[in-house]
Amino acid sequence: MSTASSISPGSLNDLPFDNRFTRELPADPNLVNSRRQVQGACYSRVLPTVVASPQIIAYSAEVAEILGLSREACESEQFAAVFGGNQQLPGMDPFAMCYGGHQFGNWAGQLGDGRAINLGEVRNQQGQHWTLQLKGAGPTPYSRTADGLAVLRSSVREFLCSEAMYHLGVPTTRALSLTLSGEKVMRDMFYDGNAAYEPGAIVCRVAPSFTRFGNFQIFAARNDDETLRRLVDFTIKNDFPHLGEPSQETYARWFEEICRTTAEMVAHWMRVGFVHGVMNTDNMSILGLTIDYGPYGWLEDYDSTWTPNTTDASGRRYRFGNQPTVAHWNLYQLANALLGVFDGPEPLEQALEMYSTHYEATIQSMMAEKLGLKEFEPTTDKDIIKELLEVLQLVETDMTIFFRQLSNIGIVNADDDADCLSPLKAAWYKPEQLIGDKLSRIANWVRSYRNRVQQDGTTEESRATKMNSVNPKYVLRNYMAVLAIEKSEQGDHSLVNELLELLRHPYDEQPGKEEFAEKRPEWARTRPGCSMLSCSS
Repeated sequence: MSTASSISPGSLNDLPFDNRFTRELPADPNLVNSRRQVQGACYSRVLPTVVASPQIIAYSAEVAEILGLSREACESEQFAAVFGGNQQLPGMDPFAMCYGGHQFGNWAGQLGDGRAINLGEVRNQQGQHWTLQLKGAGPTPYSRTADGLAVLRSSVREFLCSEAMYHLGVPTTRALSLTLSGEKVMRDMFYDGNAAYEPGAIVCRVAPSFTRFGNFQIFAARNDDETLRRLVDFTIKNDFPHLGEPSQETYARWFEEICRTTAEMVAHWMRVGFVHGVMNTDNMSILGLTIDYGPYGWLEDYDSTWTPNTTDASGRRYRFGNQPTVAHWNLYQLANALLGVFDGPEPLEQALEMYSTHYEATIQSMMAEKLGLKEFEPTTDKDIIKELLEVLQLVETDMTIFFRQLSNIGIVNADDDADCLSPLKAAWYKPEQLIGDKLSRIANWVRSYRNRVQQDGTTEESRATKMNSVNPKYVLRNYMAVLAIEKSEQGDHSLVNELLELLRHPYDEQPGKEEFAEKRPEWARTRPGCSMLSCSS
């Protein structure tokens, strides 16, 4: 890699920073990077920790293009230095945000960016604002007892999943780069007292805003209505300008939009079988974006009670089937926090009621698309979908493969149950369990589905095309990430980049990549990192 000798179009030195958050909101006056409670401030200024030898091992060319960065810039030594935390560009104003949150249903008080440092806001050529944030770049005043660092294991997962979700059509934060720090970081992966050193890494996350529900909650919890109102007004003016100038009417429209976009985000999660794993209120974006990729996972065996988070294994609060309910609960906590800027609770209550109806309408429409139907027909489709979600759990069924293969089901009924299900056989982990009542019940559902498709009058070709545009062939299965991590820890980053490219086209056939579209291998069934994960990163 070489450093550009002069400023050129698309260079890092050309990035135009317009740091509205630090310019317009109250700052922590204490510039010492020490752990503490921060009062009356939305952020603390703090610099990333200098690391030994930053090395870029992957970057998203698409995110770079959004920012106006050239390929040469992304492959330069300066790029590694900047996004490894060793160099600040002109105009950067690094800071960590102050926020609180409910964790696993309990108020946790001040949390804040404990290992995330916002470098600044870039205003691109289209006039869009994009905040650049380093995750794993060292301690901040909000790190509590932690070191503020991240390991390669968790950073690979965050980098790949951010981009995978975007290409699946799920609202999400993005990832620009994945950088090795050249440092070793001590982590207890299983929380069992066997800590070990792992390679350190840093992800540069990119989003219009990283503001969370918890940013508002912390000021409400401290009865600081003045700072709360300043943050609300700032957020509306900068992140929701289409709603108009702040007023009681605008506040109502604002919270309604938050409820709507949150409902749509979770419906997308359910559409593709994604489980976030840590839906704490401090992990909920005010923009309805998926944020903070920790112990996430995709359903392989369709099990509505599954959670990928070992910390959540006993209570299963954040299980797949509970995500819409948890999102509503989180919105309720946000509504309570916002009472200080509303004249009364009625607009908040109305928006919370709207969340449920909007989520239901959204997921019904998405399910109709997954089934290749022209539109959702309540009189028939409620029962068809309800029965589908039940038969998917009769035997161990891979959700992604099942819906993808369902496009191959013809409209001509087969008398024999086994023949009826033959196009779906790749979806079952233990096909020998397809016997008796289980076999007949699933086959009867397929026949009901075929009848519904015939009533729709859609051609087989158009139905398959529609289904394959919303039912992905490729998702970031945990075992795939583990394989990439293991290679990367040995110095071979090729699989990280191969998966990055694969996941840019999740709905395409991609000849030669079929191995990544198969069921989870048996060796990964119970292996740590493939089945469940801890929050250790």
